[in-house]
Amino acid sequence: MKPKLLLLSLAASLALLTGCAGPQVGDYAAEQPALDLRRYFDGPIEAHGMFQDRGGAVVKRFTVRMEGRWQGEQGVLDEQFLYSDGTRERRVWRLTHHGNGRYTGRADDVVGEASGQVAGNAFRWAYTLKLPVDGKIYEVQFDDWMYLVDERVMLNRATMSKFGLRLGEVTLSFHKPAPLAAAQAGPAASAGAAR
Repeated sequence: MKPKLLLLSLAASLALLTGCAGPQVGDYAAEQPALDLRRYFDGPIEAHGMFQDRGGAVVKRFTVRMEGRWQGEQGVLDEQFLYSDGTRERRVWRLTHHGNGRYTGRADDVVGEASGQVAGNAFRWAYTLKLPVDGKIYEVQFDDWMYLVDERVMLNRATMSKFGLRLGEVTLSFHKPAPLAAAQAGPAASAGAAR
């Protein structure tokens, strides 16, 4: 009788854990607007973000200026970080599109290869980053989720962990500038509407 109860208990625990596995990128396949990563990360982009520790305290705030460019299936995303304490950082991603929404990427401070998948308006990006802290380098894992809100705005939330333990979260808001023609037409169009 006891072995049966133990098996039932284990089965119930496994079912509970499976139910709490979290979202998969495919869950967003029907969401609009559909994200074309090559189109979004093409040209200049600005982002504002913060890092929160596992207790929720904001530890760092930062801005990022990015420039993306693509040639066919190969892309480069040059990120320039400016932190609230005045420190600066640069990361240059070399990206490859493999079709069916699948991407890989490399950067100098990333261990091995990052991999990601687009579905609908969402992009999930996983990688291990070499993080300098107090003169030491720690390898930490990032589970990075991006959600396209409209053609210019994308929101990003990344969980940082080591040995499976959550260390904190990074939140970012990406913003693409308006196309030059639309920006120039905007004030004229507004003036015309006011007449």
